[in-house]
Amino acid sequence: MKNKNTRFSNDIQIRNKKASYEYEFLEKYETGIVLEGAEVKSIREGKVSLQEGYCFIKNNQVYIKGMRISPYLNTSFNILEPTRERKLLLHSREISKLKEKSEEQGLTLVPTKLYMIKRGLVKVEIALAKGKKLYDKRENIKKKDQDRELKRLKLI
Repeated sequence: MKNKNTRFSNDIQIRNKKASYEYEFLEKYETGIVLEGAEVKSIREGKVSLQEGYCFIKNNQVYIKGMRISPYLNTSFNILEPTRERKLLLHSREISKLKEKSEEQGLTLVPTKLYMIKRGLVKVEIALAKGKKLYDKRENIKKKDQDRELKRLKLI
């Protein structure tokens, strides 16, 4: 039997459910993220929140701000601010395309998911998104309720 470490796992997937309620996703991009210190260990423990996170472009680089990575408890040095700006890694042509679309059409960049791949790298999925109106949100809630009812009736 394999000795699995239950404290850390590589199947981490943190989703931003609030973003899917607030925005309509047009395009999604997979990006790398620059992390420092023991932030990867905190992510492996699942101590991450994307709820208040947003992305912006500064000096032809994409940054994420407001994503909270709680400090790792067993570190003794260099405790970083939990909500600091973190650089996202994209190709320059993708960055210029995102900058163009966000300026012209009034779209925003929203983090939707944070996960680890098999090699132990942390990836962030960001989406080019358009804000939903109140009636769109009501339609989504109505549709989810109807789907839930249909599933419930099929199970009976």
